[in-house]
Amino acid sequence: MQCKVTLLDDTLFECELGKHATGSDLFVKVCDHLNLLERDYCGLAIWDTPTSRTWLDASKEIRKQVADYTYEFTFNVKFYPPDPAQLTEDLTRYYLCLQLRKDILSGLLPCSFVTLAMLGSYTAQSELGEYDPEVHGSHYTKELRLAPGQGKELEDKVMELHRTYRSMSPAQADMLFLENAKKLSMYGVDLHQAKDLEGVDITLGVCSGGLMVYKDKLRINRFPWPKVLKISYKRSSFFIKIRPSEQEQYESTIGFKLPNYKASKKLWRASVEHHTFFRVSSVEPPSSRSRFLALGSKFRYSGRTQAQTRQASSMIARPAPRFTRSASKRLSRTIDEGVCVCVCVCVCVCVSAGETGGGERGGLVCPAGKTTLPSLCPLPHDETARYLLLTSFCTWCSCGIPYVTVCILALTMNPPLRCALEVDSDGR
Repeated sequence: MQCKVTLLDDTLFECELGKHATGSDLFVKVCDHLNLLERDYCGLAIWDTPTSRTWLDASKEIRKQVADYTYEFTFNVKFYPPDPAQLTEDLTRYYLCLQLRKDILSGLLPCSFVTLAMLGSYTAQSELGEYDPEVHGSHYTKELRLAPGQGKELEDKVMELHRTYRSMSPAQADMLFLENAKKLSMYGVDLHQAKDLEGVDITLGVCSGGLMVYKDKLRINRFPWPKVLKISYKRSSFFIKIRPSEQEQYESTIGFKLPNYKASKKLWRASVEHHTFFRVSSVEPPSSRSRFLALGSKFRYSGRTQAQTRQASSMIARPAPRFTRSASKRLSRTIDEGVCVCVCVCVCVCVSAGETGGGERGGLVCPAGKTTLPSLCPLPHDETARYLLLTSFCTWCSCGIPYVTVCILALTMNPPLRCALEVDSDGR
């Protein structure tokens, strides 16, 4: 069967799997394609509607989980780490940034204007590098998708903040983005529409900290995982049993009404997975029964917990992977890696003004055949000068400099052509 997975940078990954392939088989292929080792925070989603998704079960056959034999999925962050700084690799943090940017654009992660501007400035620094007026111009933030319905006021504020950053690498910008995003009240909250026992519309949220209850977009109650003794569902009803406080003598059970049985089970399953991942040190064998998992469902979370994931991450010994950032298609590196020599050789084809008719634009062609880099200035009209100064971005080199500026001075007073290529250590 042919599977299609939309990744966090909106690119499409396709692969062929056997008829009886499981969700785990596809997930492993996707993570291998992404070079992602800290993969337990992520999952593959099936979208029932544009706003309703179901996570692909890793232990079951794919064909038994999809409708109409449509093998189309999305790769998303499933468990949002409470402290992104504890992630080992910059690559993992980058994918978390991409997910949060999607959450902001879709309205799942509401932010104030001040927060949007700050997060947007870190996005600009990560994707565009340090501000350079000759490269970026005056309205460069229009090209960035920062918020739903973004306007000129937000774009101007993002530019104002972005221009103040100096010597900040893309990885540092991503870290600052995450450090501020994790403080937002809706960070990593999986929302489910419900009603209380009085029939009032509410929203239940599942996250790393526990179960949240919202009404009119305001949180009205919170049940931390340590206080939750048991969760269960029956038909379209969802129940949580709460540990008594110091002033209370007995346990209490709180019920909620979901739209249908499927929605109730989905909420229960999300609660089981989040509780197990964030609160349990290791997963119990499937044969054992936990008091927390109620009503005899066969479902058990079978992946690694956050504790196990952190332990595995601490043993990662490979060098920091280099990767291409989605918007700029430039390679990232950490600031302390030192100076890296660009190995992409760009060929400058120099044509005299007489041959081009004057004023035509030359260009740079990458030998890899990936792209043609246009000239930023026309060829001179004066044949005696016959020089061309090109300034552009090299997007297909294998060096680790995040934002490489390639400057070529072509002097053609007499053949042969003489070229000089300069790249400074700051990528400017």
